[in-house]
Amino acid sequence: MQLHEIVDAVTADEPPLAHRVDDIVAAGRRAERRRRAGFASAGAAGLVAVAVGGVFALSPGGSPAPNGTRTGTVGAASKATEATWGASEPFTFTFQGYDAGKFQVQDPIVASTAYQIASVYEKGRTTNDRPSSDDATGSLEEKKRGGGDPTLYAYLTVYRPGAFDPSGIKGGKAVTVSGHKAVQSSLPVGLDPKNSIDPANKQLAWEYTDDAWAVVTSISSDERDPSFADLGELAAGLKPGTPRPATVPFTVGYTPAGYEPVQTGTHALPGLDGIASAREGDYGGATFAKPAPATTGLTEPFDSGENGVKGSFQIFVTPSHNSNQQAQAGRTKCYANGFCNVWSADGKVQVQVTDEGTSADLPEAELKKIAQSVKVADVTDAGSWTPATKALRP
Repeated sequence: MQLHEIVDAVTADEPPLAHRVDDIVAAGRRAERRRRAGFASAGAAGLVAVAVGGVFALSPGGSPAPNGTRTGTVGAASKATEATWGASEPFTFTFQGYDAGKFQVQDPIVASTAYQIASVYEKGRTTNDRPSSDDATGSLEEKKRGGGDPTLYAYLTVYRPGAFDPSGIKGGKAVTVSGHKAVQSSLPVGLDPKNSIDPANKQLAWEYTDDAWAVVTSISSDERDPSFADLGELAAGLKPGTPRPATVPFTVGYTPAGYEPVQTGTHALPGLDGIASAREGDYGGATFAKPAPATTGLTEPFDSGENGVKGSFQIFVTPSHNSNQQAQAGRTKCYANGFCNVWSADGKVQVQVTDEGTSADLPEAELKKIAQSVKVADVTDAGSWTPATKALRP
């Protein structure tokens, strides 16, 4: 554990959460550390919060759809197979969840200017956001030695045409999967390029339509399962659906000059943090960056690095009970390490604006101004949420 992680943990308002797998690697590791520390982008304090100069609306009953849960019906999926891949705007979902061999691909919950991301689960395996059983035990290393429940942290990234560059895959091997051009590769420990290759970490990319690629990233406790052949079944199952805009449960009234929206989460936090906590019950979020990252030549999502998107700030909207911060109903509170929180009048919803760890270094007054410009919709009624392309433009 590094010094800043220790500081994060001891400065949170409440004891760190510990109900998820501790040893998730890659992007999940960063989100897991943040969750344990209270969710301030790697900082102390707690996820969520900010918004109200805005209006929080909480209906007395009802609850949002579970994060990471597929909502498409069998009939809808069959209709999607008749569709064709076409042009779509950024922040658009163009496919639905589907089953493929041993895998269950969920509906995509992350959208950006270059891609969309969905969680991938396998029955009987503990994932980064849910155990396979109530008595799941053992660290990732223990599981790799044959002890404890097997684990899998996997996600499917579907890139827009022209966004992904397969030639940038280090150590890639050209193959053909279900009639598609593809590249397979093994990934390093922790997905850190400075580390040695771990055969249990795999990546398979395939061209799902002209100049457009999809990539499954798989971090497993067993180098034999899933195999590349297993992962290849995802290629055959990926079909186009009716494009639908990514929505968020809030609108933003102010952003500093030059910052552009680059990534969102629907029923989730934005980016890989949202995938790492897909079933935690979070409502939504967005990432703004200055400058916005390139939308071509990509080999991984924008926030794959340890500190997320460089020069960015994020907005998180979540249930207060998902935070390590003690809810302070109706209040706004800013913290020295780079974030501001706002709680709903009844204390049930938090919004957080944070730039901690991203080198954006916005003044506290700016973070507070952003936070107080956010208006939160009825978090229990996803039908009332706003398309990201409109919600994120003051």
